[in-house]
Amino acid sequence: MTDRRRKSRWCTALALWGLVTAGAQAASYGAGIENSQWYLSESVFECTLVHDVPGYGRALFRHRAGETLSFQLEAQSALMKPGRGLLMVEAPAWRPGAAPREVGMVEVSGDRRQVSLGARQAWLLAQGLLDGMQPTLTRTSWYDGRPVRVRVSNIHFAAAFQRYLDCSNNLLPVNYDQIQRSRIPFASGSTRLSEADRKLLDDIATYVLADSTVERVFVDGHSDRIGSRIDNWALSEERANVVAEYLKSRGVDEDMITVRAHGDRYPVSNRPADNRRTTIRLQRAGERPEFQQASGYGGGNAS
Repeated sequence: MTDRRRKSRWCTALALWGLVTAGAQAASYGAGIENSQWYLSESVFECTLVHDVPGYGRALFRHRAGETLSFQLEAQSALMKPGRGLLMVEAPAWRPGAAPREVGMVEVSGDRRQVSLGARQAWLLAQGLLDGMQPTLTRTSWYDGRPVRVRVSNIHFAAAFQRYLDCSNNLLPVNYDQIQRSRIPFASGSTRLSEADRKLLDDIATYVLADSTVERVFVDGHSDRIGSRIDNWALSEERANVVAEYLKSRGVDEDMITVRAHGDRYPVSNRPADNRRTTIRLQRAGERPEFQQASGYGGGNAS
């Protein structure tokens, strides 16, 4: 980060904090002792902690399978002006004297999801809540330039967060977006699966067995253009069958699997190594079937 950008961010933070400490009339939103609740939505696909912020919207800690913890603020209407807001962890009114901690400047969007934070900042907020503090975002309003403050209450958070931790321990290793289209590479002339390949196929099988909406698994074998077309077709068929048999050995129903061999018909680049592959594509019920031309990673019209 350049010195100019760092200075600009620091000046913005000082200005926002100055408005707060100077007692500028702010629109403040947050749950009190009487209405602070945290709700856990849990499954093997996702764990989400939801907290209603009266008058503003809601705060969410979200953890998808195969990903890390994130945090979002969702507004019923976009009250804050897009730009950079100051995120602090502050003591609640009934804990005077505890020093506030700055999390940093965060981007506030004009969309309904005004704030979206990654794992590092999400964990800082969670730790602050566990310490009895309140994460507070301050940003100027859309309408009159006054500060808008959104507070996330720590009341009832600790018990809900423990249930979240239990949920996160039972998440699947991957989510649908991560394995909907997958690729197994092969060495020249080889049909051997590596340890990394088997790990990927284990994750795919685990997901398919857990998600009842997956109805088809397309397995497409490919080869490079080294050798005769007949030999290449046979090699691509063997590669596809190796992958399909492994999935079946891990419990995937044979009737769900469609195996196809394409030989060297669908190269994805001029590099032979890129074309020696088997692709796996999952299809859920209700998804529109695609034209089954095969390409490298299942992109475009591929399987």
